[in-house]
Amino acid sequence: MFLQMHFLTSYHASLLNRDDAGLAKRIVFGGHPRLRVSSQCQKRHWREWMMDGAELPSGVRSRHFFSRVVKRRLVEAGMPELSAHTLTLHLAQSILKAAGEKEALDKDTLAMKQPVLFGQPEADCFIKLIQEAAGQSDEKAAKAFLDERIIKEGKKNFKALLHQAGISNPAVGFEGAMFGRFVTSDVLARTDAPVHVAHAFTTHALETEVDFFTVVDDLAGDEETGAAHANDMELGAGIFYGYVAVDVPLLVSNLTGCNRAEWRGQDCDGARALLDLLVQAVAQVTPGAKLGATAPYARAECVVIESGTAQPRSLANAFLRPVRLGQHQAHPMVQSVEAMAAYLEALEAMYGDADVQRRYVAALHAWPRDREPVVSLGSAVQNSLDEVFGGRQ
Repeated sequence: MFLQMHFLTSYHASLLNRDDAGLAKRIVFGGHPRLRVSSQCQKRHWREWMMDGAELPSGVRSRHFFSRVVKRRLVEAGMPELSAHTLTLHLAQSILKAAGEKEALDKDTLAMKQPVLFGQPEADCFIKLIQEAAGQSDEKAAKAFLDERIIKEGKKNFKALLHQAGISNPAVGFEGAMFGRFVTSDVLARTDAPVHVAHAFTTHALETEVDFFTVVDDLAGDEETGAAHANDMELGAGIFYGYVAVDVPLLVSNLTGCNRAEWRGQDCDGARALLDLLVQAVAQVTPGAKLGATAPYARAECVVIESGTAQPRSLANAFLRPVRLGQHQAHPMVQSVEAMAAYLEALEAMYGDADVQRRYVAALHAWPRDREPVVSLGSAVQNSLDEVFGGRQ
């Protein structure tokens, strides 16, 4: 079962996502350059927005997890700092060694070489284990205790280790349950991402402008002329097509620990709530750099939500031929909506539509097809989730 979202959002002069040179990200599609917003950028902003509304525990992606979460909490709970540092270091080295990262930790600061996503349940479990280890007869016995629990038992089944510690929430937080965690160790269990996000791109050819700006020194004397600072940035405007596909059984499996094939027998309230939040984030949250200089706040003007068992497919090819802009052309958003509907029509003519249970549309502009109901975004979300999980009793 998949839930798919297609959205069209128009942004005024802005710099939504920059490359390493500070220019707007772009991609050539259909032989024409387009403005682009990376999937990583979108997910980062969606995740931050969702953290305020999700009831499930969140995770933390950081190089400093062991020092600023694990060690800090141990010291705050009363453990001597030297003991907390020594045992946290041993635990962290054991975990990272099991993950194939032998030299990935600074022994003095406990900082890892790169950020890793950990969940709150994992932090709770590690702290509980270290506190139990500290109760052993000496430091050597404490380290042996951690090796036994983390390396031997953890490799067998880290989820079982969490359950033994009285922890049943998703190990990597709701972000990991949705967007995955990619590691090789059995201890830091790899979590596949059920939420698949495409890079958004403009439905029309790229058009950008370099904005030259200056800063005036308020305390400059009359004899000091000119600007105190001068710089430039690239700005672009456009209508972006974005696409998200969600593997619902995998999401439920990540959240509950069940076998993927048994997802329908689980409590799916958490998954349903997260998907509701995700659609709201997709439609409303701005993936914007230069917020103070461009205020790039916009909401999607067309959202199409699909549910069904068929292999997901993007509607990006509706825009292989760019929408044409100009004084004598139709409204560019209307053209984009019509192009998406026409491509959907062509796909159905070729492949049929038997595996799509239902499709709902929320749009400011006319939807050219009669078979899909055009409703409010809230209704589209709730109706789609009812199709996926079954109506609430």
